[in-house]
Amino acid sequence: MLDGLYEVVSMSDRKVEEVPETGLTFVENALIKARNASEQSGLPALADDSGIVVDALSGEPGIYSARYAGNHGDDEANTQKLLDEMQGVADGDRSARFWCAIVFVEHANDPTPIIIQRGWEGEILRKKVGENGFGYDPIFYVPTHSCASAELAPEIKNTLSHRGRALIALLKELKAC
Repeated sequence: MLDGLYEVVSMSDRKVEEVPETGLTFVENALIKARNASEQSGLPALADDSGIVVDALSGEPGIYSARYAGNHGDDEANTQKLLDEMQGVADGDRSARFWCAIVFVEHANDPTPIIIQRGWEGEILRKKVGENGFGYDPIFYVPTHSCASAELAPEIKNTLSHRGRALIALLKELKAC
């Protein structure tokens, strides 16, 4: 989504080592990652922390979404664990939202980082549907489009999703600076 607007350099291109996400919120984790990337690269940095928040599970998996089932990034296990946890939850009580916090810092010690947060409301399905996307997309029902997130074309998802909307808001903020 930034292609053509800004020159984006990946962490791997700059050999930036990942830092543990020790924050207790999406914002704290995004800020930790942005400051780390800026410190190691010497460049301004953009980082996000995202996850799914399920009301019936008191907000779980939340900031632990990528490692909900134990191993970081195991989408299949994470999705299955969430489905298992939601087995006894009635259809009207399956509300959830994807949440994204994006942080931009000019430098590692930036005292005024730009922080944008956006959510994407939906519900947890009872089984996986669709082939697009990743993570929890196959079990996240999007009421406005009557389908799972994994059934949306990428360009449509980018206009609806928590991350896409947060990035659009960040771009507006950066242009205003």
